[in-house]
Amino acid sequence: MPDLPDLPDHDSGAHAARSSADAGGAGAAGGSPDSARAQRPETDAERRRRRAKFLRDLAEARELRARVQPRRAKAARLRHAMRMRTFRW
Repeated sequence: MPDLPDLPDHDSGAHAARSSADAGGAGAAGGSPDSARAQRPETDAERRRRRAKFLRDLAEARELRARVQPRRAKAARLRHAMRMRTFRW
């Protein structure tokens, strides 16, 4: 989305540690939930749960940005409305 700047990564340190553990780094713990998830395929319910959490977090971030930067949020709303008016079904 071009009108949304990059958000800071909430768990950048945890993500880096997890990715190094997934890559077979020395800090990989055998009993962690991430290693158990890597062994079995993800179910549809888990994927939907993760997606719902992501969408809730995204909506919360947009609301926060709209409160913190009202002028930019208004401009984004106007651009979106213009796109919707000029879009042909």
